[in-house]
Amino acid sequence: MKTVRRSALRVFKNTSKHFLMITPDTPITRATPRLTSLSHGGGCGCKIAPGVLSEILKNSSNLPIPPQLLVGIETADDAAVYQLNDEQALIATTDFFMPIVDDPYDFGRIAATNAISDVYAMGGTPIMALGLVGMPINVLPLETIGAILRGGQDVCRDAGIPIAGGHTIDSVEPIYGLVVLGLVHPSRVKKNSGAQVGDVLVLGKPLGIGILSAALKKDALSAEGYTRMIALTTQLNKPGIALAQLDGVHALTDITGFGLAGHTLELARGAGLQVRIDWTRTPLVVGASALAEQGYITGASGRNWASYGSEISLPATFSEVDKALLSDPQTSGGLLVSCSANSAAEVLAIFRAQGFGDAAVIGEVIPGHGVSVY
Repeated sequence: MKTVRRSALRVFKNTSKHFLMITPDTPITRATPRLTSLSHGGGCGCKIAPGVLSEILKNSSNLPIPPQLLVGIETADDAAVYQLNDEQALIATTDFFMPIVDDPYDFGRIAATNAISDVYAMGGTPIMALGLVGMPINVLPLETIGAILRGGQDVCRDAGIPIAGGHTIDSVEPIYGLVVLGLVHPSRVKKNSGAQVGDVLVLGKPLGIGILSAALKKDALSAEGYTRMIALTTQLNKPGIALAQLDGVHALTDITGFGLAGHTLELARGAGLQVRIDWTRTPLVVGASALAEQGYITGASGRNWASYGSEISLPATFSEVDKALLSDPQTSGGLLVSCSANSAAEVLAIFRAQGFGDAAVIGEVIPGHGVSVY
């Protein structure tokens, strides 16, 4: 049992919404369950598989598209972009999920970092966030919920933005995330569909977060592995702002729940070209391969592969472990940059100057369709 403090609830109005803030009041006693035990999936592994999502959306109607909407749902891009004037376009995105870790503060940090990433992936600068909070109020101590929110607030502080409001519900599973708004010059919007023949691909973070999370849920992740996992998933993709200023950067996206294979396939589809991935140069999280060999693989990895595997060409020697890493859902994963070959050195320099030491050139864009791995 753990003694916590019941909190007085202060409700801040944001138009018709309300955002819950927590302040100490009188103590109560309640057992604190593991956060991951309350959810059927965690992090970006919660995403609906791409094949299922496509089936759900295939008959959905869409309203007329105004000319100011520079980016909508056409190419499964990272965020919507709406032009405000000649100098500014508004980026709007949202992301939320169930716990990927048991520490509430770390969960809040990871969820917020992941949500803000979509603004950076469009080449924008975040300006404001709204909190999305769904919690089992009768199961989790209010102190735990407060720690989740505090983690999100600290990441937003690092990004230089306020959490200006939000909405809360009492839900069966813990859910936390953000709506994030950003700004970008209309001419500097970086879509996931702008890749060109001759481009090279640069990946900002190593792969394997889903595998580490699977091991964590089964108490098989070392303390060093956990530290590594938190460091990667709470590292804001701030290089996206500087990358958007480079004429040689033609496309940007971030690698999240559909894995490297799924998100490079979106990039290839959007451009009508083929992406070739050099697996020998693709960075992996230290220890991820060994854990995958021991069977710590997420269910989302298999669902991902079932959805798009027919469009991914693999070498005959490609192992099941490598295939799991290729489709591994990345929570708060790295930016994927498609840039001209002569811009690659500058792109890598931007990443490394901001602490992304694993950034590497991992492939190229050529005529054709789909994704091939060699």
